Amino acid sequence: MRVTAIIPARYASTRLPGKPLKDICGKPMIQRVYEQVKLSSTLDRVIVATDDKRIYDAVKAFDGEVAMTSAEHKTGTDRLAEVAKGLSSEIIVNVQGDEPLISPEMIDQAVRPLLEDHTIKMGTLKQRIDSKEELESPHVVKVVTDRDDFALYFSRSLIPYPRTDVDIRYYKHIGLYVYRKEFLLNYAKMETTTLELKESLEQLRALENGYKIKVVETEHQAIGVDTEKDLERVRAMYNDQ
Repeated sequence: MRVTAIIPARYASTRLPGKPLKDICGKPMIQRVYEQVKLSSTLDRVIVATDDKRIYDAVKAFDGEVAMTSAEHKTGTDRLAEVAKGLSSEIIVNVQGDEPLISPEMIDQAVRPLLEDHTIKMGTLKQRIDSKEELESPHVVKVVTDRDDFALYFSRSLIPYPRTDVDIRYYKHIGLYVYRKEFLLNYAKMETTTLELKESLEQLRALENGYKIKVVETEHQAIGVDTEKDLERVRAMYNDQ
């Protein structure tokens, strides 16, 4: 079964314009992400999807595979679907283009359930929350799952609410997604939903339409780059390697 990872990459960014091309110890961020993703043992192919010629040229410069997409897409999923439509792969992985330290094992952990169970249409990751700051932050998306590790809900609010003193673990959602190709193409065509718009969380569209999302727990840290401060932190971590 062929598995392809697609890395959507936009030049525009509210807090860090030109983010994919920011230098990280001699290489643009998009190259750092690409090289990490290529280390995954479950992938057959890695493609960067962009609507920007500067990013396209940067990927070509390091001999990466890149696809130019429409500039009209409103979401990364739409960009993903455009590229996936022309692929023969049965499974498509959406990897964020702003995580230059992503662990290849995280990708493998998310992909394996779809390789083992053909009824699963979509999968993602979660990680235990241990800090009060993350619990209270609306920028950290939380997820609750059922006993079979399928998502019940995602929210920027604290879920479940601690109404009693029952001991419970809280989890944050890691924004790495795995789809069956046919489901992805259908998902991209679905109308936006009320909860999706209210929480500004696209994955709620799948839940509102009655689809299940498999959620695998990972121990690996996901470090995204959204600000200049994040960028400096990642650069320091590369220098320490």
